[in-house]
Amino acid sequence: MEAPSQTARAASPGTALAALRARVMRLSGWKRAAVAIAAGGLSALAFAPIFAFPVLFLTLPVFVWLIDASPGWRRAASAGWLFGFGYFFCNLFWVGEAFLVEADKFAWLLPFAVTLLPAGLALFWAAAAALARRFWLPGLARVFVFAIALGVVEWLRGHVLTGFPWNVLGYSLTYPLPLMQSAALFGAYGLTAIAAFVFPAPLVMMADRDERLRFADVARAIAVGVGPIAALCLYGAWRLSAPEAFVPDVKLRIVQPSVPQREKWMAEYQRRIFNDHIALSLANPKGETDSLAGITHLVWPEAAMPFFPLETPAALDMLAAMLPKGTTLITGGIRHDPPLGSDRRLLPGTRVLNSILVFDEEAKVDAVYDKIKLVPFGEYVPLESALSHIGIEKLTHGRGAFGEGVTPRPLMTIPGLPPALGLVCYEALFGGEVVQGAARPGVLLNVTNDGWFGQSTGPYQHFHQSRIRAVEEGVPLIRAANNGISAVVDPYGRALQTLGLDVRGIIDSGLPQALTPPVYARAGDWMLALVLAAFSMMAAISAKLRR
Repeated sequence: MEAPSQTARAASPGTALAALRARVMRLSGWKRAAVAIAAGGLSALAFAPIFAFPVLFLTLPVFVWLIDASPGWRRAASAGWLFGFGYFFCNLFWVGEAFLVEADKFAWLLPFAVTLLPAGLALFWAAAAALARRFWLPGLARVFVFAIALGVVEWLRGHVLTGFPWNVLGYSLTYPLPLMQSAALFGAYGLTAIAAFVFPAPLVMMADRDERLRFADVARAIAVGVGPIAALCLYGAWRLSAPEAFVPDVKLRIVQPSVPQREKWMAEYQRRIFNDHIALSLANPKGETDSLAGITHLVWPEAAMPFFPLETPAALDMLAAMLPKGTTLITGGIRHDPPLGSDRRLLPGTRVLNSILVFDEEAKVDAVYDKIKLVPFGEYVPLESALSHIGIEKLTHGRGAFGEGVTPRPLMTIPGLPPALGLVCYEALFGGEVVQGAARPGVLLNVTNDGWFGQSTGPYQHFHQSRIRAVEEGVPLIRAANNGISAVVDPYGRALQTLGLDVRGIIDSGLPQALTPPVYARAGDWMLALVLAAFSMMAAISAKLRR
């Protein structure tokens, strides 16, 4: 048989991919930086609201090849930082919207916020690349090493310095709905390690061959990447076939007032905002007044009342007049601890808490949850005494930092509901840290205000990550957001009822029942450890077979 010609060899997929790998590895200077940042930025398309996760089959191999081209850990760390900067910049550009709410005070910080935050988070990916390069192996084994390093470092990103696990790579494997069920097995961090292997592996395997690719080579490479995803989808389809049940005698009403953030804390709008919440509460989704007839639990969003409700008797009287017998109000609210006395004086050590307040039909407090995960620069300023001298203060209303609630996060006892676990705003991001005690919740209560972030990708990403907590824990989620996205989510992550971004209205819904705790709810991030251990064994086997 005649050997293939040079032209045929050059045109074959195998040699073309090998040439692409070589070209990426030869990059230097600004071209290397531009390719790394662009590949990282394009990777953001894998997440809400676009969910174009197949893009990672193209972008993550570039990351691996940049490490291939690195003679040492410093060069690898540089590649990791550049890729990570593009990734985090495109995932988090919406943060800048918050600095335009009070533009006269904070707009000057916008350029720093949209660049310094991604630059800081990119240090984690620089560390992952450096760690991977330290243990780099030939062939497919290096993709396992890459996945192990990124899995470890993404877990650290969610925990170091209070953590900020926004769009960890594992969320790329949580859409569509059947694929989302994989979070019940591995959680977002376990899925991160899996994603860091399955996405780069096919192209890396094919590019490693310098000769013409055979059908078996292509099939093997595709199976390595697509096979695990297909298996997870099949598991998800089986899981979704289970019948759904609802908690008896519970009818929820969620209010989404869509208050513009610029007006939220202005004194002249306080009464109007409060009255608007009441008016929305007293009507059904068709806009017909029903005075909460048949509603057992009314849910308002984070800091729904732009004042201290427990110290405002007139507001409490209006709540008591609104609530019929047997109806409970669950609302976000700010409060003082200890409460102010009749003289309205702040005692030394008085803290302001961002809370969930539960009122009975007489507007008496039945239960309270105080937020324990505070937003840096939103609810407190790190190194405040130093940074305040250069004009940096927190974005939220009022001077001084918010206080933290008690840890571990307690469950709330709310009449008519299963044991409830409160999550204020971005507390819903922290997979593996939602349930902190031995007792299991029967429902997650997430109140939030994404009005800070306008018509950006931020609120969609926030909502999607909140849904994953429901799947990980096997518990339904009640989510009330000021301007969206409000929803009732079942323990499979299905949004049974939603109100979209900037939609003003209400949701009436039953409450799905919780499931038997899934694997991740029982094992937590030990599932990540299991994946990392399995990948370590496969890396060793793969490297040995290559010798």
